[in-house]
Amino acid sequence: MSRLSVSGITKRFGGITANRDISFDVAPGELVGIIGPNGSGKSTLFEVISGFSRPDAGEVRLDGGRLTGLPPDRVCRLGVARTFQKLRPFAGLTVVDNVMIGALTRTRDVRHARTRARDLLDRVGLAEKADAPARTLSTGQRKRLELARALATEPQVLLLDEVTGGVDQRSIPGLVQLVRDLHRDGLTLLVIEHNMRVITAVAQRILALYLGEKIADGPPDTVTRDRRVVEAYLGQAYAQ
Repeated sequence: MSRLSVSGITKRFGGITANRDISFDVAPGELVGIIGPNGSGKSTLFEVISGFSRPDAGEVRLDGGRLTGLPPDRVCRLGVARTFQKLRPFAGLTVVDNVMIGALTRTRDVRHARTRARDLLDRVGLAEKADAPARTLSTGQRKRLELARALATEPQVLLLDEVTGGVDQRSIPGLVQLVRDLHRDGLTLLVIEHNMRVITAVAQRILALYLGEKIADGPPDTVTRDRRVVEAYLGQAYAQ
């Protein structure tokens, strides 16, 4: 059985079709990259999977159970967590309190939630920032905080939206290694990423979107050589 099944997802905004009949399955423990130009429907797809947006057609299932139509908090408790392209920490709270909010979806024990939060901050390399206000973090550190907060909900599937987007070049290798470590530990991952060097290095499989439609789905080497992907997104220079 697939861990995550996306079947016939269509999402419209007025006269614009952001997703058109998108279908794919993700196996337990698989890391799938999602690529495509701006406006291709990548983030909308994440919105639908995570319950922030209701599709006009199609359904999403987690381990066979239907997620479509459930609110985001319910989808999260069932095992799907996400990070956001636009970082949204609770700026006035400390870093550890931000992660505790995620942990409290799984426990009512505040002490346990705080311990869990500190363990996760250590895992993502933010232990020294635990008691600092979230607003003092750099962009790269905020990316790590987003990861910790999502992981605190104990997901079976984690959706990462532009994990290296807007980050300075020195911070990228560490974030890539974090993604690799999560995958190695058995977590199922869907990763939206514009940095092709990053996504081809970590993904077992790549799904390419263009104008709301799936135009390719397969191993990185195959997808990055696909004529439709080269024409729509990568350009001839990449193919050569």
